[in-house]
Amino acid sequence: MLALKNIKKDYMNGKEIMQKVLFGIDLTINDGDFFAIMWPSWSGKSTLMNIIWLLDIPTSGEYILDGKTLPSLSENEKAQLRSKKIWFVFQAYNLIPRISVLDQVTLPLSYQGVSKNEQRERAIKALEKVWLAHKIHSKPNQLSWWEQQRVAIARAIITNPTLILADEPTGNLDTKTSYGIMNIFTQLNKEGKTIIMVTHEADIAAFAKHNIHMRDGLIEKVHIDWKEQKIKNGQEDKK
Repeated sequence: MLALKNIKKDYMNGKEIMQKVLFGIDLTINDGDFFAIMWPSWSGKSTLMNIIWLLDIPTSGEYILDGKTLPSLSENEKAQLRSKKIWFVFQAYNLIPRISVLDQVTLPLSYQGVSKNEQRERAIKALEKVWLAHKIHSKPNQLSWWEQQRVAIARAIITNPTLILADEPTGNLDTKTSYGIMNIFTQLNKEGKTIIMVTHEADIAAFAKHNIHMRDGLIEKVHIDWKEQKIKNGQEDKK
């Protein structure tokens, strides 16, 4: 699905390099994977996520998404991928204060020419997945932080993206609530969604199938879910 090959990123001031951020990232993410990226401060995680989300361009290296390399995509194609294939769940939720939960969730569809009736139907289905269908008329200030993050997840899945990026999705939540959010992500992954999540909390990262540790702009180590890998290998051996 997605491959990063020797991705490097420098921030420039004219021809002068002001800061080197990524020093050669190699990463392959297959359909249905669930990766947690563990990071200390200044590890380059935000830059990496923005590159994956097609908002930033690497200085060098290859980004391949579904067989297409990043330079071959126009800005319009990138925008289409962000709106339909890749969606971002932010730590801060990014809800609009004055509109209802229903309108928050249907917002991505309003730019795609989807009819109002279909928007509503799809929004209710998305909200049912996060146990919030009874809150469609509520405004963000009438919701708890836990509920606001669930609205953000519903908004993320309404376009049926294949890849969900999540930047510290439990960063503002207590432990019990955080685990509730992670149970939602786990279920979405079981339904076939590919998830890449950034976190600095080991217990949250444990919900993912694979953990990546980043430091100083490099992938320091990767922990694979060996139990799952053995199952896959066993299945392959039987074929």
